[in-house]
Amino acid sequence: MIEERIKSHIRDIPDFPKPGIIFKDITPILKEQSLCSAIVDAFVEKIGDLQFDVIAGIESRGFLFGLMLANRLNKPFVPIRKVGKLPHKTIQQAYELEYGSAVIEIHEDAFEPGAKVLIHDDLLATGGTVMASSMLIEKMGGEVVGYSFIVSLRFLNGWQQLETYSNNVYSLAEY
Repeated sequence: MIEERIKSHIRDIPDFPKPGIIFKDITPILKEQSLCSAIVDAFVEKIGDLQFDVIAGIESRGFLFGLMLANRLNKPFVPIRKVGKLPHKTIQQAYELEYGSAVIEIHEDAFEPGAKVLIHDDLLATGGTVMASSMLIEKMGGEVVGYSFIVSLRFLNGWQQLETYSNNVYSLAEY
């Protein structure tokens, strides 16, 4: 089962990025090509018939599988990055994290108004970054039609916030 394979490769990092947080590190997964392929296959199966035009991946681990999934589904990929990292004109969104605040941005020409967007990230925790990404998509005239995550920390209830935008929340492994 994909969830068991993912969990067996996740590394817990205590007190990162600050004391009291146990960071779920997905980088050991990247050493296993067959698991990476299985993850993309599982996303394709879970997403099923969801209709969307573009996949937006959240910096930086959301780029890894978001781009692989976009390529597999023959969809464009759009990066959502921390402020100051994109070279062209951008639209920004400030937000609060469980351990501070941040600003993310997207190129203002990332997709056409009216585009249906699937947002991808490696992990869903409290949902702050994903909510900010959803606000960016809407600011640009896009419609968030779903979310995909490798891991979801259900006990933090971030998924509940996402229902404001879409009930299509896909996660391959939950804690």
